[in-house]
Amino acid sequence: MRREADATAVAASAAAVGAAPAASGAVLVVVNRRAGGGRGGALEPRLRAVLAAAGAAAQVVASEDAAAARAAVAALPAGSRVVVVGGDGTLHGLLPALITGGHVTGLLPVGSGNDSARALGLHGLPWRLALDHALTAPPRAIDTGLVRTEHAQQPFVSSVCIGLDAAIARRAATGHLRRLGSSPRYFIAALLELLHLRRRHLRVSADGRELYAGEALLCAVLNTPSYGGGLPMQPAAALDDGRLDTVIAAGTGRAAALALLLRLLRARHLGHRLVRHASFTSLRVEADAPLPLASDGEALAAAQRIAIEVRPRSLRVVGRC
Repeated sequence: MRREADATAVAASAAAVGAAPAASGAVLVVVNRRAGGGRGGALEPRLRAVLAAAGAAAQVVASEDAAAARAAVAALPAGSRVVVVGGDGTLHGLLPALITGGHVTGLLPVGSGNDSARALGLHGLPWRLALDHALTAPPRAIDTGLVRTEHAQQPFVSSVCIGLDAAIARRAATGHLRRLGSSPRYFIAALLELLHLRRRHLRVSADGRELYAGEALLCAVLNTPSYGGGLPMQPAAALDDGRLDTVIAAGTGRAAALALLLRLLRARHLGHRLVRHASFTSLRVEADAPLPLASDGEALAAAQRIAIEVRPRSLRVVGRC
């Protein structure tokens, strides 16, 4: 019975894909086999079956090699459609090529974070519906951000973490913690990082005006309402308002830091006396020592001088909201 139901579902999904309007250019499906602890790889055969049954003229690149996926996207004609099967990290790695090529990006979210997919209304969508939507729905233009340090520059979609939350994100993405849900994974990683708590002196300016100077636990920059797999850091953040948002937590001891992180899990941190937040188009952060840094959940080289700016309507994506 189950085999018969699967066959029926594949046929229905194939019919939807085949009946949909064709994309204006080439179509590439990029599968990150490692995404979501291997969920991307497990989904690959079924994706290929649906596309083959539909007769869809889509090239599938399935790999654990990020460089190969980037090269495949970079080789596409301008304005092609790229379906990204993975999470925030997969999208992050492809972002420079997607923006440069002016490609339409569809998401089939199977990663461990999926905050970009959450902001686009795609998180939790059954994979066949997500595939149909990614292949056929019209795109919208959303903002991205660009983070520059003394080492490099990199565009991002969801977030940049500076300080404690970057260290937490790095720990949460490694080892056995990857297998846990987003909230428990973040909380356990936070407890482990608090054992080695380090506060840094930061000077933060937004749009040319000083926003904060002093010891700080973290400085987060958001383009999406959540980060870290659904943690509601800035619920007011929007993908298409031409601005980014920052949330800064002032330096404090372990007990107060833990209490603040617990408030974050319940989206009650923005009213806390130790928290500053603002929206901006450009932000500069200077520190007294190199700071842990992560972008879209991916670790970057620690940096002392960080500049972040919004790039309005720079990415064409398929969403549901």
